[in-house]
Amino acid sequence: MGTMDFKADPSAVTINLLLIVHPEETASKQKGQRERQTEGGRGAGLQDDGNGNSRAQPPQQRDLNGRRVSREPCEKTKTVTPYSNEETQVTVEIHPKNTTGQLIKKLSLGKGPQRLPSLRAQDNKGFQSTEAPRSPGGKDLHAYPWDKSSLKSMPVDLRQFEKLDAYALKVNVTNSVEELVKALLKQARTDLEKVRAIWMWICHHIEYDVVGYRDKSQLSTELFEHMCSIAGIQCMKLSGYSKGFGYKIGQTFTGDSDHAWNAVYLEGRWHLLDSTWGSGSVDDSLTKFTFRYNEFYFLTHPALFINNHFPDNSNWQLLKPTLTLKDFENNMLHKSNFYMLGLLSAQPETAVIPTVNGKASVSVDCRAATLFMFKLKGTDEHGLMTLKKHGMKLDIYPQKTGSHKLQIFAKPSKGSEAIYKCVLEYVVECKSVDKAMRFPKDLHQPVGPSWFTERQGFLRPSHPDPVIHTNDGRCSVTFTLGKDISVLASLHCDNGSLTEDGGRRHIMQIHRGNQIELKIHLPHAGNFVLKIYAKKKSDPGNYDYIFNYLITCLNTEAKWPAFPQSYSKWAADYEILEPLSGLLPANRNVQFKLKMHGIAKVLVQAENTYPLTQSRGYWEGTCNTSGCREVYVMVHENANHSFYSHVLKYEVEAQ
Repeated sequence: MGTMDFKADPSAVTINLLLIVHPEETASKQKGQRERQTEGGRGAGLQDDGNGNSRAQPPQQRDLNGRRVSREPCEKTKTVTPYSNEETQVTVEIHPKNTTGQLIKKLSLGKGPQRLPSLRAQDNKGFQSTEAPRSPGGKDLHAYPWDKSSLKSMPVDLRQFEKLDAYALKVNVTNSVEELVKALLKQARTDLEKVRAIWMWICHHIEYDVVGYRDKSQLSTELFEHMCSIAGIQCMKLSGYSKGFGYKIGQTFTGDSDHAWNAVYLEGRWHLLDSTWGSGSVDDSLTKFTFRYNEFYFLTHPALFINNHFPDNSNWQLLKPTLTLKDFENNMLHKSNFYMLGLLSAQPETAVIPTVNGKASVSVDCRAATLFMFKLKGTDEHGLMTLKKHGMKLDIYPQKTGSHKLQIFAKPSKGSEAIYKCVLEYVVECKSVDKAMRFPKDLHQPVGPSWFTERQGFLRPSHPDPVIHTNDGRCSVTFTLGKDISVLASLHCDNGSLTEDGGRRHIMQIHRGNQIELKIHLPHAGNFVLKIYAKKKSDPGNYDYIFNYLITCLNTEAKWPAFPQSYSKWAADYEILEPLSGLLPANRNVQFKLKMHGIAKVLVQAENTYPLTQSRGYWEGTCNTSGCREVYVMVHENANHSFYSHVLKYEVEAQ
C-alpha cells in the first residue's frame, strides 16, 4: 500500500471553530469533563506522538469579547452560510492563515447525536439527498482480533488518490460550506473519492486555535458530518472514550465521553475515521498547532480502531465479538506508528508487566526488517535488546524496585527515514532486583548478531545469542566475512581495569580464508562488552561500529594476561599457536609455534637470539627467557635483505 507525505499549503485558508455553549448547559458539560485528545501531541523523533491532544492550556491574552488576541492584523475574513438555532452554536470562520478570525456570524449545527441538516439552495442541484443512516448490522462487522491483513476496513490504494489528494489540498473556496464541498467534489467520481476529498481538506486546512483545542474532536466531526451530508454521503458522529494525549497506562474510564469521531457509509458497509487525529497536534508548549497528517485514521480497520477508540454505543465498534470497557482499559495501547511501520503484534498484550525474578520481557513481530530501540525511565540501560528477522526481543532487568516506564521505538531499516518513533509504552512493575544482571555502561543496544550485522558482512556467527557465558574466562567467536572487510575488536568493562590498548590486546584475530575467529581472554571475572568494528579494506577511513556482545564470567579465579603485542608486519592471516600469553615466565624455556607464510627467516630475540625452523607450514623453536624483560619475534622477509622486521612483542615476568 503506497504512502504519501502531505504538508499544509501555506496559502490555504484556515477555519477556526469555537464551541459556544448556553449557560444552562455549562454545568452538565463540565461534569466529568476530561482533556480532549488528538493524535501526535508531542512532536516527531524520539518523542512520543501521544495518539492524543493537549493538556490544560496556559492563560492566553484576550480582547474584551473573550477572543484570543493575535499579533497579525485581520484581513479578508469571510463567513460560512449562517444558520440560527437555540441549541449548541458552532462559529465557523474562514480566513487566510496567519490572520485573526473575527466573530461575525454563527452556524448552528445543533447538539446531540442527530445528523445535521444538509444546506440546500437553488444553485445546488448537483447534490444528492441522503437517506437516514441505518444502524450497523452483521455485514458491517469485522472479526476481532485483527487478522493482520490490512490496516483499512476496505481495499484502498493510496496511489490512486494522489491526484485527488493534491487537488483537495489546493481548493480555496471561502463563501460557503456548500460551495466548498461543491468545489471539492469536482474531481471525485465515487462516494469513496468524495469522502477522501472532504477528509483531506479537513485534515490539512483546519487549524485549531489553542484556546478552543479541548473541543477539537467535537468540532471537526461535526464539520465532517455536515460536509458529507451536503455531498450526499451517510455519515454519523460518534462519541466515546479514547487513549490519547494525557492517557495514563492502566487508567479506568468513567463519566462523560472525551472524544468524537465519524462513521461513513461506503459500498454497503459502515467505516470509521478520525479527522481530528488525522490532522495534527498542539506542540509541547501548548501554544502552537502543528499540521502532522496521519493516514492511519482514514477508514481504519475496526479491530485496530478499538485500540484507542471505545464508542458509547458498542454496536459502533463494528466488531464481532465486541469488547467490554474493561477489555479496552486492559488492552495494550499500540500507537498508530506501530501499524504504519508494518509492525504486527507485541507481547505481552497487557500494558503493565510484573517482573519475574527481576526480569520482564517484551517481543514485537513485524512484516519486514525493522530497527528498534528502547528507553527505560529515559535511558537504554538495564536491558538486552536483540533484533530478529521479523521483529525484536527485549529483556529488561530494572536495578530498582517500583514502577518503571518502558518505551519502545522503531524505524524502517531502509530509506531516508532517520527518526525513531514511539510505537509502544509499558509500565514495568519490579518487585525484586537481579544484581547479577547489572550491565556495563559501554553496552550498546541492540546486542548480538542479527540481520543488520549480516548486511554489514558478518555471516554465520558461531554465537547467535547476545550473551556469551564462559566458565574459565576464555571464549572465541567466529564469522564468515563478506568481501573486502577489515575488522577491529575491543573489550570493555566498568571498573577501569582495561585501557583502550589493553582492551584490544585481550582479543586476538585469526583469519582463515574468508572466516575470522576472535579469541578472547578475560583479565578477570565479571561482565564485559565485546565491540566489533569494520570498514572496507580499500577504504582508508575510520572503522564503523557494527555491534557488540555481552560476555559474562562468574569464576573469580579466571585471570588471563593480554595476548602479545603485534606490529604492522604481522599479517591478518598469520596465527599464533603458542605461546598465546603476552606475559612469559622468567628463567624458562618457552616453546614457540607460529603459522606464517612468505617468510625467509624467523628469529626470537631474548637475552640471546634463537632461530625458528620451518616445518609443514609452521615456524617452531625454543627460547630461554633468562636475563631479559622483553622478547621479540622478528622476520626476515627476503633472503636477499639484511634487515629484520619486528612482528610480535612479549613481556617477561619480573624475576
